[in-house]
Amino acid sequence: MTYLSPKSAIAGIKWPAMPADKTAQKMAMQFQLDQSQWWPPERLQAQQLLQARAVLKYAIQNAPWYRQQLGAAGINPDRINDWDAWRGIPVLGRTDVQQAGAELNCSRLPSGHGKIGETSTTGSTARPVVIRTTNVTRFLWQVYTLREHLWHQRDFSGKLATIRYLEDKDIGRPPEGAINKGWGPSTDDLYTTGPCVILNIRSTIAEQAAWLVRESPDYLLTYPTLVLELANYFAGSGELLPNLKEVRTFGEVITPETRAACKQTWNVPLVDTYSSQEVGYMAFQCPEHEHYHIQSENVVLEVLDDEGRQCQPGETGRVVVTALHNFASPLIRYEIGDYAMVGDTCSCGRGLPVLNRVHGRTRNMLHMPDGGKRWPVIGEDVRGLDDLPALRQYQLVQKSLELIEVRLVMPRKLTPEEEKIFIAMLQRTLGHPFEIQIVYRDVIERSSGGKFEEFLSELK
Repeated sequence: MTYLSPKSAIAGIKWPAMPADKTAQKMAMQFQLDQSQWWPPERLQAQQLLQARAVLKYAIQNAPWYRQQLGAAGINPDRINDWDAWRGIPVLGRTDVQQAGAELNCSRLPSGHGKIGETSTTGSTARPVVIRTTNVTRFLWQVYTLREHLWHQRDFSGKLATIRYLEDKDIGRPPEGAINKGWGPSTDDLYTTGPCVILNIRSTIAEQAAWLVRESPDYLLTYPTLVLELANYFAGSGELLPNLKEVRTFGEVITPETRAACKQTWNVPLVDTYSSQEVGYMAFQCPEHEHYHIQSENVVLEVLDDEGRQCQPGETGRVVVTALHNFASPLIRYEIGDYAMVGDTCSCGRGLPVLNRVHGRTRNMLHMPDGGKRWPVIGEDVRGLDDLPALRQYQLVQKSLELIEVRLVMPRKLTPEEEKIFIAMLQRTLGHPFEIQIVYRDVIERSSGGKFEEFLSELK
């Protein structure tokens, strides 16, 4: 939904108005995004509906699955004239995508959308979702990355450090890590940036801390759970990162505990992003607040209750998202598996909708014996037990409606009395006298994509 002309089809089919030079393209699109972020919600929604309808029509015409499932159901894009009609389109589940496979892909691409690539999710509890990408979707990833940089007014001359999962385990190994001359393709053709130093996540917290001290970056980009571990490590060691201006996070759920630890240890803000491999960027943290702005030019993001109704401000529901520019593997009303809380209008003046908070996936919800579900928030309580030995890492796994397995990484096992205190604290925090089974580990492994979840439910 990036509008270069009325006939342009970054928002549709072709790019007749796009400059040939990619740098000029990026500058033109940033100019347009600078304008559209201030549009009133009604204007944004009207343009979204036009673009979403174009993707839907193209999918029904060119993708076998959509033709069979939606076309046969009588879904006519030309008759979808408002959002009530849009919500009559069936929700696309993760299992639907996996079962559809290549049938979800369009048989041809619109002119100008370039070469087809492929991306996949990296979840640890289910087989991945594989999605086709195009030059347009890959280019838009860069464009929105740049938008997020500009929103937060980062100093491009600074050094960016990132600790992340890398498929090649030999790249970015400690103690040296790796280095790039610039911050990456989103910035390098427009700005002269400082270097980007990279460390593979296959390293210990001590190795990561030593590397950060040596590199002394201006910005740190990594997973939220690593931020919390690193902040606690630095708080204990007394070592400093004197040049650090901001911590940036992605890929996991942010907790108040993580934000507080970042501020307390380094006295810098934490800025989070919400994205997925399947659809790209979905929401950015507001430059003036800790809540998120949905990237309405890139996606239609709906938050739905159990009855399929749009949630109101303050309510939490399922995230259902439509990618507005992928004509290779259209994802229309795709239930991504996350939950989010809807926010109210933002005082910053942007017309982009607000998410107060992004929760985890269904597997991160605690199932209560009375049939209810809730989001467990346990970090501050667990780490606040000062009388117990230092807790390096923990994970809770719900095995049944009454049994919680607690995995702990600690310098020693708890004594019987300490276990009693610890179990009582967990039962109080979780709101039910669950049976608590403690298991000690040397390390708790991350998923294949480098992510870590402090709570998992094995219940369906």
